[in-house]
Amino acid sequence: MTIFEDLKWRGLIQDISDEALIEKLNQGGLTFYIGTDPTADSMHIGHYSSFLISKRLARAGHHPILLIGGATGLIGDPKPTSERPMISKSEVAKNIKGLKKQAETIFGFEVVDNYEWTKEINVIDFLRDYGKHFNINYMLAKDKVKSRIETGITFAEFSYMILQALDFLHLFTTRNCTLQVAGSDQWGNITAGIELIRKKCDATAYGMVMPLVTDSNGVKFGKTEGNALWLDKEKTSSYEMYQYLINLEDSMIIEYLKKLTFLSKEEIEEIEKQHLENPEKREAHKRLAEEIITDLHGKSEFEKAKMMSESLFSEDITKLSAKDIISSLKDIPKFPVTEDILLVDLLVSHGICSSKREAREMICSGAISINNKKEMNLEKMVTKADFIEEQVLIVKKGKKKYYLGFYQ
Repeated sequence: MTIFEDLKWRGLIQDISDEALIEKLNQGGLTFYIGTDPTADSMHIGHYSSFLISKRLARAGHHPILLIGGATGLIGDPKPTSERPMISKSEVAKNIKGLKKQAETIFGFEVVDNYEWTKEINVIDFLRDYGKHFNINYMLAKDKVKSRIETGITFAEFSYMILQALDFLHLFTTRNCTLQVAGSDQWGNITAGIELIRKKCDATAYGMVMPLVTDSNGVKFGKTEGNALWLDKEKTSSYEMYQYLINLEDSMIIEYLKKLTFLSKEEIEEIEKQHLENPEKREAHKRLAEEIITDLHGKSEFEKAKMMSESLFSEDITKLSAKDIISSLKDIPKFPVTEDILLVDLLVSHGICSSKREAREMICSGAISINNKKEMNLEKMVTKADFIEEQVLIVKKGKKKYYLGFYQ
């Protein structure tokens, strides 16, 4: 398949600005950019599919530029429902440093910061050289602006579209960048840039957007309760990434393999066949986890995450280090232990069981495990020797409730 056919098969193209772009994509040689604002010092899994498109285009002979919005990040792209909170200049600077390092390490992209060419533009020049090319009715018709008309939109947010168009113009004139790639929510900003280039340079530029990757309910991929799955392994460990990916819903897994891996059509079709025959084995999920974690952090990180997943809830748990256990189970309830204590008392004093009676019943029925080994001795004393590396202790109640003890 051509690169365009491959992107279409994977479901990665929602709109292109001009049919002429298809041939240009297939020929190679375009310089294009993809942007992100520095709202955090790491990208998250929601960014990943967009950046994979850029890697796919790079492999097809195109040149990617990553634009980090040191200027636009200080303003904030309008949200459909409310204004984004302003972030300080010092935080933006810190985030830019983290994103630049991450982009160069993981994706190998050239990185630019739009603050560098925006900071010297005064307000009069901004209005004369750029603002005069934007018709208010044209701006009001854009989806992001239109969605905020009822609730209200600030002039700063309203101007964001012009700033992003200015970026496209600058890269077009200084770097011969003729294409902007982004998620579908950026379509209005991209077409504004294309129009600005046409008006100021009498030239043609192009835009391409992909559908946002979501779950079956339309919730953005990787966003749960406002908590992102970070690409920085210090923020989200490879084990946490592995657990998230192997627990994705079955109905979406083949779509994710298409959009989030470099596996070929033939490979994915074979995985799909196996998945439909034996969905309980979760082989498709495991392959997705392998491809993503290996791409982000290397094969050894995937193998480590897989080993931890297989060991963490088996009797092999003592093979893991205390550090690995702590990083893997950081979201479960924790409790301190300062001295030897009867297991029954430990369960009650830390709220694992509501009473000594319940604690005894749970122990006698085999429903309490210490480091994944059932403990049925009512006289069991929990000592420092029970803690892995004399630091951590995993208590399991029933089939799914875990607690992490720390010896202090």
